[in-house]
Amino acid sequence: MIEVKNIKKTFNDKTVIQDVSAVMKAGQCNLIIGTSGSGKTVLMKCMVGLFEPDSGDVLYSGHNFTTMNVEEKTEIRKEIGMLFQGSALFDSQTVEENVMFPLSMFTKDSYKKKLDRVNQVLHRVNIVDANKKFPSELSGGMKKRVALARAIVLNPKYLFCDEPNSGLDPQTALLIDKLIQEITVEYNITTVVNTHDMNSVMETGNYILYMYQGNKEWEGTNREIIFSKNQRLNDFIFASEFLRDAKDMRMLEESGKISNERNMDALLDKDAATLVPPPGE
Repeated sequence: MIEVKNIKKTFNDKTVIQDVSAVMKAGQCNLIIGTSGSGKTVLMKCMVGLFEPDSGDVLYSGHNFTTMNVEEKTEIRKEIGMLFQGSALFDSQTVEENVMFPLSMFTKDSYKKKLDRVNQVLHRVNIVDANKKFPSELSGGMKKRVALARAIVLNPKYLFCDEPNSGLDPQTALLIDKLIQEITVEYNITTVVNTHDMNSVMETGNYILYMYQGNKEWEGTNREIIFSKNQRLNDFIFASEFLRDAKDMRMLEESGKISNERNMDALLDKDAATLVPPPGE
């Protein structure tokens, strides 16, 4: 779990993050969304330590990352995986070498042990027979999957994804979303995703933090976002007429599910009551 408590960050007397707090739990995809300039990228950089907040705290599993010394922060960073927006693969290294890089940097494992781990995570992200290929030989979706393999090769507790669907076609983007979600649940990772992609929001948003002009404007789940009355959030998420119509249809669908669930609960209660004889019988 990652806790953000009252984070504030300014640049040249301009406040970019203002008193933002959030709790991001393990085993779920935690999304930070907002327009360009809303402060979401700065917030993520404060969380991983690339920026030092002016005030407030970032806690990893209850440990205050903000007040740690360099050695202590290094230990936390060993538990963090990062999927960069442009994948950030080393062009001069093969797929195998790219994924092995964190193992060579942070462990003293033998080459065989490192190679076994590389092959394990490559298989997990559905990359086969590509160990000796270079990034220039890969499609955009394959690059993202290799970058994801590298991000999880150290078996991190925390995974940060910066615009993981940037530059991908819709179908490939959905596959990457599903893969991130599966890995998050499978390894019980606290995953934080910075995204503009509304498919990601609606499909994987177990927790959503909506930023507006440096402030936390709204927070909730992808199910709750359908029923939100926050006008700024609705204007951002459901900007087009098509998406507004989709929202209306999803509201009807979700309302039906809730009604069905209530009806089923009532029916079960009624059935249970018939199984219990009245007093005296």
